Formats: sequence, structure tokens, C-alpha cells
Amino acid sequence: MGSAGETSEGGEQHHGGPTPEDWPRGFGEATWWPVVTAVGAAGLYLGVALVMISRGAESLFVGPLPPVVIAGGVGVFLAGLYGWTYHGFVGHYWNQPSEGEGLDLRWGMVLFLVTDVMTFSAGFVYYFFVRTGSWPPGELPHLLSSLVLVNTALLVLSSVTLHFAHEAIREDHRRRFLALLGVTVLLGVVFVGGQLLEYYELLVVEGTSFNSVFGSAFFALTGLHGLHVALGVLLLGIVLARALSGQFTAERHVGVATVSMYWHFVDVVWIFLVVTLYVGAVL
Repeated sequence: MGSAGETSEGGEQHHGGPTPEDWPRGFGEATWWPVVTAVGAAGLYLGVALVMISRGAESLFVGPLPPVVIAGGVGVFLAGLYGWTYHGFVGHYWNQPSEGEGLDLRWGMVLFLVTDVMTFSAGFVYYFFVRTGSWPPGELPHLLSSLVLVNTALLVLSSVTLHFAHEAIREDHRRRFLALLGVTVLLGVVFVGGQLLEYYELLVVEGTSFNSVFGSAFFALTGLHGLHVALGVLLLGIVLARALSGQFTAERHVGVATVSMYWHFVDVVWIFLVVTLYVGAVL
């Protein structure tokens, strides 16, 4: 089993995982970073579950265990994402990727998004199960506000700016690429801020409970999406930092393509959330 930093016979440096000899033929270089990321995500979900259990009438957990589990899960998750991103894109940047390797990275993102569809589907299945019963299950908060509409418009606009940013670098228009990419990052940050403001109004101002039947589905789905948006902003920030250092050209833009796929997916999920949770809740 190879170790981090090991050099293969061809002189290629391998980071954070086993060497290609330990991996099935045709699968490229193996890495443990996806496993680390998955462990961190599992810790985050476990911590949130402990928090919800501890808020019941008969608390099963007392003390700092739930927030410690959440903090540990977030730390491991972010470390895994950093290592995974570095291993997949930054570490081998100066070795010009072949067309086949770029296609492998795109298909890798496709597979990741397929697993994400399954993750969101579990939350939607729970929500639709709730809808089959008596509706509404208690008093619902006012959801379809101007803040939600503005946030939706900003996220859709960010997908448009990112699309044209990707087109710009493919046509080797670097200034246009940097400007549009910077606008996309800014729109993503504003969206995250808008969702935090919405949570403040729902939880603090209106006193909405996330332990209720509707609240558990609503905050689980929107919180999961918000986490994806926050991670997307982080990835876009990495792409922007690399772009400012001149690491993307018309021939080399795999990182832009894969992050764009992720961001457009997050945008589509949000549209489905708005139609299902915000509009559908009042129908």
C-alpha cells in the first residue's frame, strides 16, 4: 500500500492515498480523501441528530457531546474536501491533463451528483410522506416572502454568470472570465447571507420549531441545500483564486467545468425546493 508523498516509477508524485498499483486498472490514481469527506459528513449528520434528540421532553444527551460531534464532523468534512480538491486538481495542475483524464474528472463529478440526488431524494420522500396525511400538520410559518424570491433570482442569475464565465475562458477571454466568475462568487455569498437571514426570521422572530413535523422536513432540506451552496461558494472561491494566478486557459479549464456542473445542480435543486416547499406548502 503506497503512502502519501510516494513517487512512482515514472517520477509522478502521489498525494494522500495509495499508488495506482493498489487500484483497479483503468480507475486512475486512488485517494482516501473521499472516504475522509464521507466520515466527516456522517459525523455532521450524527451531531445534528443528537441535537434534535436532546431538545425533546426527555433529553437523552446532556453536556457538550452534540456540539462537539458537529464541530468534529465539520472539521473532518472540510479537511476531506480540501485534500480531495487539492489531490484532484491543484496537485497535478502543472502536468497538462490529457483529454481522457479531463473526461474522467467530469464523469467523476457526474457520479458524485448522482449520489447527491439520492441524498436529497431521501428528504423529499419524507416530506411527501408527511403530505399524504392531514395537511397542514399544525400552523405553518409564512414562507413565500420577498426574501425567498430575491434569493431565488440571485441564485438563478449566478448560474447564468457562471455559464458565461465558462464560455469566456473557453474562448480565451480572460478578463471577462475573471469578472463574471467574481460576480458569481459574490452572488453565492449574498444567497448564503439571505438564507441565514431567513432562518433568523423563522427561528428567532417567528419562533418556528424545527422539531415539528413540517419543521423537520423544511429545515433538513433547506439546510442541506444551504450547506451545498456554502461548499459551492468555497469551491468557486478556489477556482477564482486559481484563475487570478493564471491557472486556466482555453485549453485547460477542467476545474471550471466540474465546479460549474456542481453549481448548476445546486441551482436546479433550489428551484425544486421553492416549488415543493415554499409554494407547495400553501396549496
